[in-house]
Amino acid sequence: MRRALTALLTLVLALLGLAPPAQAAGPAEVTGFGSNPGNLRMFRYAPDGLPAGRPVVVALHGCTQNAAGYATGTGWMKLADQWRISVVFPQQSSANNASSCFNWFEPADTRRGSGEALSIKQMVDRTKADLGASSAYVTGLSAGGAMTAVMLATYPDVFAGGGIGAGLPYGCATSAVTAFSCMNPGTDQAPAQWGDKVRAAADHSGTHPRVSIWHGTADTTVAPRNATELVEQWTNLAGTDQTPEVSDTVAGYPHRIYGGAVEYFQITGMGHGQPIDPGTQATQCGTAGAYLLDVNLCSAYHLGRFWGIADDTGAPPAGHTDTAVGTATDHYVAGRVDVTGYNALGARYGYTAPITLYLCGTNWTDRPDCTPI
Repeated sequence: MRRALTALLTLVLALLGLAPPAQAAGPAEVTGFGSNPGNLRMFRYAPDGLPAGRPVVVALHGCTQNAAGYATGTGWMKLADQWRISVVFPQQSSANNASSCFNWFEPADTRRGSGEALSIKQMVDRTKADLGASSAYVTGLSAGGAMTAVMLATYPDVFAGGGIGAGLPYGCATSAVTAFSCMNPGTDQAPAQWGDKVRAAADHSGTHPRVSIWHGTADTTVAPRNATELVEQWTNLAGTDQTPEVSDTVAGYPHRIYGGAVEYFQITGMGHGQPIDPGTQATQCGTAGAYLLDVNLCSAYHLGRFWGIADDTGAPPAGHTDTAVGTATDHYVAGRVDVTGYNALGARYGYTAPITLYLCGTNWTDRPDCTPI
């Protein structure tokens, strides 16, 4: 039955005209990274002389793509050199899925301690052991974006942040058949219902990862409605509502931030793919190709900004000079915020939750881009 369903998925992709991208030089393969119950391959890129303690990013390709093409096309290797980080590129096999999609809809692959989810987590463990990586982040496109949601849900203790490109909410589908209806037209559930699916995925009492959501308004493969459902899922987990505190534009595209924990880039007029901006500037990245779309905005760069890893030296990203973690009360007692800021932080995150503040000039804020509280 599973082979028949994946064959059906291959046929649909062919009818949509989605051809595999050309092969490209990529990172080195790493073997022996664990029990690998999901039967995935691990590729990794790390700059020469990478110091211990630098973050690792896991980047998950989409259907019909592979690790080498995704590594080159997204620009993550350029950013790894620029920021002094390592990047892991898991690769799916046609034996697991005929279209080389990560199986974000298969229960055996989307549970903590099982299948593909565990294989990806083992890649992070291996990188921490090899390179001394101190923190981990995960991002992906399409099926890789949906699998990113899986990793954030099942391993919130491993990943500090995520980036979901043209993806779907965690728990939307439990088979290839239901995956199609989730992809298009999408599934509507209340924020608390979506949040409960994540809460059931792992025994986790701490803060959930920060999540950046990206979607093209002209995407006919994964309906843009899924971005709205993702915002509802992760704002519910962050304990905030669906009213953004920040609503602006970046490179002309609508951008919103919710409670400092969730952001949404709505890429006007873009179809199914990942936003890139080829070029040599620090804010640019990527090589245009199938599902790697030049819209003059490098999503990988902005993910690093949102996560707080976009720098060359390990210092906080440009715009602020220090960070501090504590509850709203801790920040008030330390003199970082006044009563107004204390009440704003408490209302936004709760008074007992740990909150990261950023020092911008002489003022502290919960915004890594230095927007005031």
